[in-house]
Amino acid sequence: MDEKRIVERFLEYIQIDSESRSEKKFADRLVKDLTELGLRVVRDDSGAKAGSDTDNIIAYLDGDPALEPLLLSAHLDTVPPGKDIVPVIKNGVIRSAGNTILGSDDKSGVVAIVEAVKTVIEENLPHRPVEMVFTVCEEVGLLGAKYLDYSLVKSKNAIAFDSGGDVGTIVNLAPGHIEIEATITGKAAHAGVAPETGISAIEAAAHAVSAMKLLRVDPETTANVGTFTAVGPNNIVPEKALLKMEVRSRNAQKLQEHSQHLIDCMQSACDKFGAQLHYTAETSYVTYHIPQDDPLIKLISESCEKIGAKVLIKPTGGGSDANFFNANGLHAVVIGTGMTDVHGVNESITVKNLVDCARLTLEMIKA
Repeated sequence: MDEKRIVERFLEYIQIDSESRSEKKFADRLVKDLTELGLRVVRDDSGAKAGSDTDNIIAYLDGDPALEPLLLSAHLDTVPPGKDIVPVIKNGVIRSAGNTILGSDDKSGVVAIVEAVKTVIEENLPHRPVEMVFTVCEEVGLLGAKYLDYSLVKSKNAIAFDSGGDVGTIVNLAPGHIEIEATITGKAAHAGVAPETGISAIEAAAHAVSAMKLLRVDPETTANVGTFTAVGPNNIVPEKALLKMEVRSRNAQKLQEHSQHLIDCMQSACDKFGAQLHYTAETSYVTYHIPQDDPLIKLISESCEKIGAKVLIKPTGGGSDANFFNANGLHAVVIGTGMTDVHGVNESITVKNLVDCARLTLEMIKA
């Protein structure tokens, strides 16, 4: 494959601003590039639901009808600071100038898909039917995948290009995720004159948090309190406290049980201090597990071997579009593109991984 062209496309794409909910400029460029390749390209109606200024992109490359179609996916959005990215290449490594993210999460995946499809078309290579899905708002709750119009997809198998690790990394097991938001309501009173008549929401909330099992709960379960807010004057017993927390687990039963544990801790503390608890618990996405001997993983592994990439099959603690793909009937895994230190200004990717990801994609879609 053309290394120079792959790198040039990547550099062009990452310099098109596309922070979450503002992906339109990059989406329009991608639609133009895909259309010029002769692909059929459509957009769904996900944007308004996700809160984006554009929609998911779905593109189709017809292929040998005797072969199973394959869905390839990457997300359009980046995290902040992702505006005015200035790429720097040194010793085969691509970074930003240091004041922004790079955008390899996930434009390395977008480039791999586009370049592999372009090569197949240019060289008239025999290939399977390919569907491409490019989602919005992945970084703010997997919203593009959540609201994707799945009637536009016919494939049974899907690969999301959205993991760290060198090319050859396959994520076959990912957690489910529950978000809990709670308000603890006590009773206001003058802190100096009559504190005994008040009920401190902060005291009750602190008691609850101190009883919670947090951070690494066990090898497949984590929990975190991300927000603890109670703002008021020092001379008033605080009436309200807000808590926001999450639980992740690769075990569906543990996910539910530990979420209930956090709720029970808050209820017990409220009972102890005479406060009131109001909460919501929302399942953001569910876990998935694709066995290592699955035909989809076999296809990816054999393609890795053809390009000399070492295969590493592993679980993850994070969610991706693949969680929603699996929940909607697709058989999906995530693969590594070589991105490192994502979501920060030290993000980087090697030219080798960038090119190898495109080479791997080509092998997976060739007949």
